[in-house]
Amino acid sequence: MKVSLYGISGVPLGKHKVKDARLDLVDKLVEAKKKTYASVDVVGEEEALTSEAIVVTAENRFDLIFKDLEFIETRLERNPPEAEKAVLAKIKAQLEAERGIAEQGLTPEELQTVGAHAFYSAKALVVASPEDVAQFDEFLVRVVHEAGYISFLTVGGPENRAWLIKRGATAPEAAGSIHTDMQKGFIRAEIISFADLEAAGGETQAKRANKLRLETKTYVMQDCDITNFRCNK
Repeated sequence: MKVSLYGISGVPLGKHKVKDARLDLVDKLVEAKKKTYASVDVVGEEEALTSEAIVVTAENRFDLIFKDLEFIETRLERNPPEAEKAVLAKIKAQLEAERGIAEQGLTPEELQTVGAHAFYSAKALVVASPEDVAQFDEFLVRVVHEAGYISFLTVGGPENRAWLIKRGATAPEAAGSIHTDMQKGFIRAEIISFADLEAAGGETQAKRANKLRLETKTYVMQDCDITNFRCNK
């Protein structure tokens, strides 16, 4: 996942850990040799249009909405096809009310109609305060959430680790984020919810309380599922 900084200073570019406190808690409950946070690539504003999220100040958020509005006004002046014109006009009205495209609830068909264009506010525009910037790796938990990502955890043995996946991903797709061969050979997922593991006081205790579930390839992953995949080799 790629996160762009727009008008934000004081944060170094490059790989950043997503310091999720839930992994910290699980690491205290489940013994492992190391703890590994999920990570994202933090890039400059020149890569904003190819990022999944853009971190902005409140003022810069309006600047990006205005950039999209200017583009749409120029495009409408060129008399695009009627279907595109209708969607652009709908988007324009919402932008004038300071609602970014990602907040407008456009249908997949409407998004496809304007899919040839890149808009800043079609990304998650996440406003950062000075306090957020000061604790940026912790703030990234909110950034990835607003960008439509969740995490799942694999625990025990060599490491307790968090992995990022798109919200709505199935269990085989989550397995594929670890290795493509795991998605191809997926058999089932052994799942303990984060809430159940926390309440039980650990993985072993959760299993003893019959909180481990066996899920098939149709299972949609939930945020912070503690997961063990069974796959054909």
